[in-house]
Amino acid sequence: MAHMISFARGASCTLTAALLLAAGPVLASEGHDLTFSGDGTFVAPHGGQAIQVALYDVTAGEVVATDVGTVSADEPPAFSFTFTGALKEDRLYDVHYWIDSNFGGGSEGSCDPVNVDHQWRVALTDISESLTVEVIHDPAEQAPVCTSFE
Repeated sequence: MAHMISFARGASCTLTAALLLAAGPVLASEGHDLTFSGDGTFVAPHGGQAIQVALYDVTAGEVVATDVGTVSADEPPAFSFTFTGALKEDRLYDVHYWIDSNFGGGSEGSCDPVNVDHQWRVALTDISESLTVEVIHDPAEQAPVCTSFE
């Protein structure tokens, strides 16, 4: 059973309103989760290779989260990353990711040009809830994203 300390009627209403207003911004600032994964089409060309992922806030012009991993060598998902609470409503985001493939040259551990290290960009718009995004390996859709990892 809840007990209420007796205040003047106006004081308790004011206190209640102040507590509700104070709680409002905290709830509004909580973000949505992003789960980002690659399907099995990445396994054959990139299995065992390092992958780096960055969540880029287009609105703010900055990287807000990064993660690293290895592309699976044998079964899907080829990779999966979760960014808990990272997506805010009314913002535009890109997921930038690259695989350290070093096709025809390049440097181990550094993001080389698109023709050497495969790299992509995925736009996220209309954020209103948690998202799960699964991508396919499509070399024709590559975009340079190395600057997000400097």
